[in-house]
Amino acid sequence: MAETPTQKTPMQKTPMQKATPGLLIAGSLGGIGAIMVGLLSLAPPVDDGSGSLAAAQDRPTTVQVENAGAFVLPATVGPGGKNAPLTPARLEAPPPLPALPVVAPIPPAKTKAAKVKAKPTRIKIPKIKVNSPTGAVTVDIKGKLGTPPLSRPNRTGWYRFSPIPGEAGPAIINGHVSTRKGPAVFDRLRELAKGDHIYVYRSDGKVTRFTVSGIEQVSKSTFPTSRVYGNTNDSQLRLITCGGVYNKAAHSYTDNIVVYATLSKKKG
Repeated sequence: MAETPTQKTPMQKTPMQKATPGLLIAGSLGGIGAIMVGLLSLAPPVDDGSGSLAAAQDRPTTVQVENAGAFVLPATVGPGGKNAPLTPARLEAPPPLPALPVVAPIPPAKTKAAKVKAKPTRIKIPKIKVNSPTGAVTVDIKGKLGTPPLSRPNRTGWYRFSPIPGEAGPAIINGHVSTRKGPAVFDRLRELAKGDHIYVYRSDGKVTRFTVSGIEQVSKSTFPTSRVYGNTNDSQLRLITCGGVYNKAAHSYTDNIVVYATLSKKKG
């Protein structure tokens, strides 16, 4: 899923930028990008752990790309919605525009000690009945993004070198679509659509509400790293899981489902 940016733009320093040395060590295996656009080609892969889903071939999802081969990719990420096919936007397309007026990001903690304590602890998505504890994940020595353990299918993983949800930049949360025992936390992620709400609870008592602005299904071989992980001035959220067809031989799904959302309310 390695991608290279189409252009370079000035960016402010974020927590992911501070993780640059670790990302350099992780290597260029594609999928997860650093917020620094110049390091997007060194990103670890996005795979929510589907390589371990040995029984997923019993319940593959459908690739929802119509007229394959002749399909012209849209210029923007689609809104999703009932019976709407999920298709990728053009690789150079920016993130979708907010569905609601955005609110100012939560300022980072002033002290290093306080900042360490602030982390997402739970995510709730009423529309698809998600109420999941959230733990931190990172990349391994091969550069692959970690995932929640398969033994805990209801758990989600926040990439700890991405911004804390509510702060400026794109916070990254992933989750399994299924496990050996059946559907997992993000099994219904594809049902989200523009205007739906996502609530992320933090360890510092703050509660953030993100509103979905768009959703797409993208091939892992052409993952839009810049769109998903590129820096933003406002607070945004990306939810990622697997989708498409399960490849029994490779023990992996062909695609990723990516939900884009923007901070629309905060309290605490």
